[in-house]
Amino acid sequence: MTAEMQTIVIGAGIGGLTAGALLLRAGHQVTVLEAHVYPGGSAGTFYHQKYRFDAGATLAGGFSPGGPHARVAQILDLDWPVRPADPAWIVHLPDGRTVTHWSDPARWQEEWLSVFPETGDFWRTQEMLADISWDISSRPFPWPPQKARDFITLAKALRPKTTRALPYLFRKVGDLAPNSDPMFSAFLDGQLLISAQTTAGKADALYGSAALDLPRRGVNHVQGGIGSLAKTLADWIRANGGQVLYRQQVEHIEVKNGRAVGISTKKGLRLEGDTILANVTPWALVDLLGEAAPTRLRREVARRQETWGAFTLYLGLNSEFLPDDLASHHQVIMDANRPLGEGNSVFLSLADPKDPGRAPKGKRPATLSTHTDIAPWWRLYHEDRDAYFERRSEYVARMLTAADRAIPGFNQAIDLCLPGTPVTFDFYTRRPRGMVGGFPQTSLFSARGPKTGIPNIWLVGDSIFPGQSTAGVTLGAMRVAADVLDTAGTHSLYQPATAIPLAVGE
Repeated sequence: MTAEMQTIVIGAGIGGLTAGALLLRAGHQVTVLEAHVYPGGSAGTFYHQKYRFDAGATLAGGFSPGGPHARVAQILDLDWPVRPADPAWIVHLPDGRTVTHWSDPARWQEEWLSVFPETGDFWRTQEMLADISWDISSRPFPWPPQKARDFITLAKALRPKTTRALPYLFRKVGDLAPNSDPMFSAFLDGQLLISAQTTAGKADALYGSAALDLPRRGVNHVQGGIGSLAKTLADWIRANGGQVLYRQQVEHIEVKNGRAVGISTKKGLRLEGDTILANVTPWALVDLLGEAAPTRLRREVARRQETWGAFTLYLGLNSEFLPDDLASHHQVIMDANRPLGEGNSVFLSLADPKDPGRAPKGKRPATLSTHTDIAPWWRLYHEDRDAYFERRSEYVARMLTAADRAIPGFNQAIDLCLPGTPVTFDFYTRRPRGMVGGFPQTSLFSARGPKTGIPNIWLVGDSIFPGQSTAGVTLGAMRVAADVLDTAGTHSLYQPATAIPLAVGE
């Protein structure tokens, strides 16, 4: 009976909170356990010296009609604290040109025609594939399929126009793009690195096309910081009879006869549950399961390459040194001949000036981030702590140089500077070795689903398809909630006759 089902959610990230809220809405008893003192994880907002800094993610999409956040809001009858950001961000290229990501498609077309006039064929193909991808995602689409019912659901989601995507199933974004202009190649790689965790030569054509279209699907400022999304969900869970417990770090999942039966935390709390949603990475799940981790899951984490980490600067700025009409989000690419990441590509976000609660009067918080390989940071941290801090200082200088290129005089506005390495992320977010962002989306056929090898434990978060961004994580969470209900044999989020439609209009 659904009303008696006990669901435990490990981690108060967007994925875990979304799936937990949907199951609570369906009649489960839901308890969310979070190690930190606030929700959100990598999409959280922390407080320091009267500033509210976004820990990782700074922009959110998926709130326009039919988008995943909009659909969740309809199901749960809640309001998100967001307002549109337009432009989404401005890209600063090495040769001094800028590319502005406008949300309006016509204005965006004028932009790329002005900056990259020879790329029309690419953008027309990208728009076609993006339309197909977004259309499919607006309906139940459990990818990758992991049981017989998934194939039936997938078949129902297809439309005649979907067949136009068939020739691109095994292609990469780079196969579609002209390569005669190194600035365009750098631009394309930069966009895909932040949205698909890989560059054009490796990014799946269908996924990459949808990711490139995100600014046209609407990105938003979040009032109070990105963590307000998680707080909105956590507050909803508590207001509707669920529990969200902070300072409760789960240290073990108990398994008997091949099924999870409960969890224990470092504070000695033990809970029994019928279903466990693990808002963690596969590496972290293996640690929580210990000897009970299935062989296949162990093999997976042994063979998987570690994902990206992030080097981040959290800055407090004096507003008087910043232009009044300054866009809030910028991406800076320093050198088109060098690999991106490691300070050669930097994303800069300033808090919405219409959100004064983010900083002391006359101040403004900003976040700078760059992709980074986690291994060198950990090697130096364990073997040569002085070299670790020296490297950290070098990265601070690289990041500030990039910021000053985008906003001349930026550095004189700095009042506070806090650097964060993958070691920092590991400590504060509990993500093993500080891996963030999810797996690179190189092929739809290598995408990871939510199954774990234990039938009543599901992964949620950016490790499962489609991952990447709060919108992607929410889509994955909706799939997991539907799977849990379907497995329970009561009703499914996929069935329009139920009280909880998955897609708007059902």
